[in-house]
Amino acid sequence: MDDEFNSGDVSLSELQLSLMRVLWQRGEASTAEVAEALRGERDLAHTTVATLLTRLEKRGLLASRREGRALLYTPLVSEAEVQRSMVGSLLDRLFAGRPSALVSHLLDARGVDAAELAELQALLKQRKGDAR
Repeated sequence: MDDEFNSGDVSLSELQLSLMRVLWQRGEASTAEVAEALRGERDLAHTTVATLLTRLEKRGLLASRREGRALLYTPLVSEAEVQRSMVGSLLDRLFAGRPSALVSHLLDARGVDAAELAELQALLKQRKGDAR
């Protein structure tokens, strides 16, 4: 994926994320393939999918190439890059850039079971070891 990607620039809607997930899973897909992959979750017209893919390409998130009559789309950014961007934006806007405030909110707002809590503790312990 693109190492020069400016992660501060990406905010995707739920629908755009759905399209990107199809492309991240497949690596490359045509408009028809993306529409078909989403058919169970959303019934979108081919033209709607084409418009959304074109907009994502104009934003620099996808590349396209023509194969016969079809356009094939390839993601130029990874799912992890988009997650970093969107979570970073959320962190800045809602939690004044404080990860501890976000984690505290998640722990209070979501039921966190013992297994999840143990996983979080392991991650914190690992990060603490990495910071030395």
